[in-house]
Amino acid sequence: MKSRLLTILVLAIAFGSCNNKTTSNIAKNDSASEFNIQDNEGLQLMTQKCYACHSVTSKSHDDIIAPPMIAIKKRYSMQYSNREDFINALVAYASDPKEENALMMGAINKFNAMPKQNFKKEDLTKIATYIYDNEIETPKWFDTHFKQNHKNGKGMGNLNNTEKKT
Repeated sequence: MKSRLLTILVLAIAFGSCNNKTTSNIAKNDSASEFNIQDNEGLQLMTQKCYACHSVTSKSHDDIIAPPMIAIKKRYSMQYSNREDFINALVAYASDPKEENALMMGAINKFNAMPKQNFKKEDLTKIATYIYDNEIETPKWFDTHFKQNHKNGKGMGNLNNTEKKT
């Protein structure tokens, strides 16, 4: 009798755990779906609003008119490892791009400050969030360029944003 009661108790606990896991997985899947929708919006906005200048299809560093998005992610990640700070800093610069607020002094020297655009803050936040949360498409030439020209962050502006223009 005791063994039968023990078996029933073990089975009840096991089935109860399965139900909780199922509910938990459903909640996770709902969150994941919402996350994927936000990711898709961020990618779509980045493709529509950023890639015209921050192209991933350029043939070389000499053919670009603005740094690729992967370079922006790398530089902002050096300064802002925290997700919220990264997103806020990127949104702040893209909202009001001024040379004195720029982190990427090499890009400023090559391209000047980004022209001010009429972007909605909500769209910039989705783009910045996408950039932080995902792997960013990289031009074929970028890794070689980065290894040759930006060892230890060289040429990307220093962390105090005091690198002098040459």
